[in-house]
Amino acid sequence: MTSKTAAAPPAAAQLPLRERKKLRTRQALIDSALELFGERGFDAVTLNELCDAVEVSKRTFFRNFNSKEDVALAPTQDLWAAFLDVLEDCPADGRTLIALFEDTLVVALDRMDADGWAERALASRRLAARTPSMDAHGLAFCDRTSRAALTVVERRFGLLGTGDVRARLALDMLLAAFHRALDGWVTQPAGHTRADLARRLRAACAELPGALTVKAGMDQAG
Repeated sequence: MTSKTAAAPPAAAQLPLRERKKLRTRQALIDSALELFGERGFDAVTLNELCDAVEVSKRTFFRNFNSKEDVALAPTQDLWAAFLDVLEDCPADGRTLIALFEDTLVVALDRMDADGWAERALASRRLAARTPSMDAHGLAFCDRTSRAALTVVERRFGLLGTGDVRARLALDMLLAAFHRALDGWVTQPAGHTRADLARRLRAACAELPGALTVKAGMDQAG
C-alpha cells in the first residue's frame, strides 16, 4: 500500500515528545478538515485554507496525507491500517478465516482512540455519502487494503494457491458485513460508539451463513 495512512497511528503515550507533536498535528488536520468540510462542503475548502486553519505548511500536510480525500477519510483508513497490523500477529488457531477476519477487525476497532474516533468516523462517513470523490477514493483504498490483507494471509497461512479464491471471498464477505454494520451505525439516532459498531459488525457477520443459503422467490417464513 502506498497511502501515507498505511500504518495505524500508535498510542500517543508510547511515543517520544517529537512524535507526539507530529501526532497532534495530524489529528488537528483531521479535526479541522472534517469541521470545515462539514460546514462548507468538501469541494469548497481549499488545501491552503485547511493548512491555514491548523497553521501548518502544505509540506507538513503532505508529510501526513496524500490528498484532501485522505485526510477526510482518515478515521476509517486508520481502522483498516490497524486491521492489517493485528492480522500480522493474530494466532492461526484453527478458526475459520472469516471468523479470524471478524475478530481481527473487532480488535482493530478497540485500538481506535477512545476519545473522539467514533465522532470523527461518523462525520467522515456522512461527508463521504455526499462527496463522490471521497467515495471513489475510498473504493481505491479498499482495494489496496484488500490486496495487502491477502498478501499477509498468503505469507502467514498459505491459503492462496493458483485459482484459490477462498481467502478473497472470505475477506469480501467481511467487507460486506462491515459496510452493512457501518451504514446502520451511521444512520441510527444515537449510540455512535466503537462498542456499538463492533456489536453491529458481529450481528452482520452472524447473518453471513444464512445469506449463502437463503432462496429467492420463496416465502422464508413458511
